[in-house]
Order: sequence, then C-alpha cells, then structure tokens
Amino acid sequence: MKNKEIKELSVEELKEKLAEYKKQHADLKMAHFVTPLENPLQIRTARRTVARLATELTNRENQ
Repeated sequence: MKNKEIKELSVEELKEKLAEYKKQHADLKMAHFVTPLENPLQIRTARRTVARLATELTNRENQ
C-alpha cells in the first residue's frame, strides 16, 4: 500500500488492514522457512506495509 492510500483510510480500516498485513507477513515468513519462496521480497514488502500502517495509526492516536 502507498502512503497516499493509507492516509485515506479511517482508523477502523487502519486497524483491520494492520491485522490483515500482520497475518500475511507471518504466513509468508512461515512459508519461507518451510520452502523458500519464489519471490522473498514479498516478506520485505509486507513488513514495510505493516510499519506504514502502524505509524499512521500511532500518529492519528497522538493527535
């Protein structure tokens, strides 16, 4: 997800997306341990998306 897309989400949508991407990141890591992924950069992308979502959620809660 791009930062522009993230900023357009509501707080509830941010929480839902954050949970969704955390699960996706965990699933990708587990799958990579069992059998190497064809594209391991997916793990990095998921991790960075989780960080973007968490950062935006924290910024909104602090305002």
